[in-house]
Amino acid sequence: MTLSITHLGSGSGGNATLIATDETKILLDCGFSGKQIEKRLELLELSPKELDAILISHHHIDHARGAPIIQKRWGTKIWANFETCARLGMDPVNECHLFEPLTRIDVGGDLSILPVSVNHDRADNVGFIASHRGERAAVVTDLGSWNDELVRHMAECVHISIEANYDSKRLWNGPYPERLKQRIAGRGGHLSNRQTADLLSNVVGDHTRSIVLSHLSAQNNAPHLAESEVLMEIDEVFTGDISISTQEGPEFAHYLGQAESEKIAI
Repeated sequence: MTLSITHLGSGSGGNATLIATDETKILLDCGFSGKQIEKRLELLELSPKELDAILISHHHIDHARGAPIIQKRWGTKIWANFETCARLGMDPVNECHLFEPLTRIDVGGDLSILPVSVNHDRADNVGFIASHRGERAAVVTDLGSWNDELVRHMAECVHISIEANYDSKRLWNGPYPERLKQRIAGRGGHLSNRQTADLLSNVVGDHTRSIVLSHLSAQNNAPHLAESEVLMEIDEVFTGDISISTQEGPEFAHYLGQAESEKIAI
């Protein structure tokens, strides 16, 4: 088995992504309750006790809600940076394994993770680059802008999961207070469909086999808007599979090097 990427769910209500190989199974983020994580893993015929680790991108509740519970209940290793660990109220010595940006983490014999800093809402947030036997996958959400370091690492990935949070027209014409609109659209907020398309145009190539658009706003976006705007930008260079991760996962899995996603039988 190659590396698989399965979104257990994605959105403001919770985010978690299962990364699995023959030897290793981890979660990137754990934004659902312990009960929900257990329920969603059961659909994949897995138990939380089979997880080798959980890596947390930042402390916001939709990315970290279930991590302390699972750590206490099943003894699962929690990896996070110091600020995230502290803001979750976890002991950085006894309850967290600390990581630094751009320092590779060997989470199993056949899987390593590289945290890459991204800018988001005064949180010490990171995106993740997973490496397995010479191939890479990116899982990146909650960023209002990007830097050259992130582009360099994403450009090497066979699979990319990236947020497409909002449609600009829906956001600015919608009911949110002006201050919240400014926060979402700011450099430390979230990526619009247009921004996601621009970022992908800088990293997608012939080697890119699959893309998942994630963290879509229920209020300010729609799957067809996100997909059409992205494809309008990258259609000439991208021939692989593009999917949308919703709040109600898991729905599908991607395998590195495989263009088509595989539906989850429920």
